[in-house]
Amino acid sequence: MDFREVIIAQYHAALEMLKETILACPDALWHNPEDRNKFWQVAYHALFYTHLYLQETEEAFQPWSRHREEYKLGQDTAEPPPKALILDYLAFCQNQAATNVPTLVFDAPSGFYWLKFSKFELQFYSIRHIQQHVGELMECLGPHAGEIDWVGSHRAEINNQNPKIQ
Repeated sequence: MDFREVIIAQYHAALEMLKETILACPDALWHNPEDRNKFWQVAYHALFYTHLYLQETEEAFQPWSRHREEYKLGQDTAEPPPKALILDYLAFCQNQAATNVPTLVFDAPSGFYWLKFSKFELQFYSIRHIQQHVGELMECLGPHAGEIDWVGSHRAEINNQNPKIQ
């Protein structure tokens, strides 16, 4: 069994579910002034940390070329990023998973001083982090969340099978 292939598939499945929540989000909810944590901020946060945790270390991390520091900090901006920008970051993170997971040294430390476990465990931690925020965003979507299918694995994509499980 190729654990790296499984981890990449689960990153892609979690990110695909995040993508579905973003696509299902009505414009009025994207930057709802009544929300403490805006929909777009939660999505960006999930992607930023996915990107970060796919690096060898905090020091090796290079922000995405279209990153803006106020997005990471969750600062309320007058002009929130458009969905297309967040979806571009999501595609970037999917590529990072496919590119970086094969080169990770799983028995090395996480690479982040605040996470006192191995690089292998970090992968599960990061995927769970994405899924936590997917659940949070699905809750925000209310009735619109019914449009989002469960994605069991994106490994099936490699085998030309349907990756969605109902």
